[in-house]
Amino acid sequence: MLTDERHAIILSLLNDAGIVKTQELMRVLDCSESTIRRDLDQLEKANKLKRVHGGAKRLYQLNQELSTQEKSLKNIQEKTNIGKFAASLIENDDVIFIDAGTTTLALIDSLKKGNITVVTNGIQHASILAEHHIQTILLGGKIKASTKAIVGSTSLNELKSYQFDKAFIGINGIDIEFGCTTPDPEEAAIKKLAIHQSAVSYCLADETKWNKVNFVKVCDLQDVTILTNKSRVDLTSFKEKTTIMEATS
Repeated sequence: MLTDERHAIILSLLNDAGIVKTQELMRVLDCSESTIRRDLDQLEKANKLKRVHGGAKRLYQLNQELSTQEKSLKNIQEKTNIGKFAASLIENDDVIFIDAGTTTLALIDSLKKGNITVVTNGIQHASILAEHHIQTILLGGKIKASTKAIVGSTSLNELKSYQFDKAFIGINGIDIEFGCTTPDPEEAAIKKLAIHQSAVSYCLADETKWNKVNFVKVCDLQDVTILTNKSRVDLTSFKEKTTIMEATS
């Protein structure tokens, strides 16, 4: 096997699992330990991974947050499918939290039940919910211009007063080691508290969010059920840490 082919396989395994062991690479690539060590050295020098005792781990690049307008143009069908699936989990008389975000916005478009109560920190979300004649509480606080989310101490203090049957959370990154993450500390605080205040919490994430790490940790994988779309991402290792429900098209 050519060096470039081995390197591609190593990086692919790292992308899926976050960490690889030398012994595993020897078995998968059918080559000697000295060859694997040399490959890992070369990839580390190329800033593709970090060597650790007995193997290597993936390097993480923290992702920049896009605006709501930019997000709304990406993965539209996947978000629609996830939103429909999430809406199907809502029952009559539920009291729920719906987080700001474009995937959670897709949930609202599929809501069929009107006899529910919704608390949200999304300005667009509250407007559409009101148009659907759904009882809605919009948290007060500071408006984040890029995502149209309400954040800050006022919204946190208000959110502490509520308890939910279900929370539907948008998330920017899901990683086997670092859990669920998002770029903004103030939005992370809202998400974290909503999860804490809810009997059941769902993270809505299309396939582009897997194996990504952002600045602030929201929760561990075991704290939530993840709603996602059918994807090409290998979720085997994640299923050992969390419950994953996949939406169909």
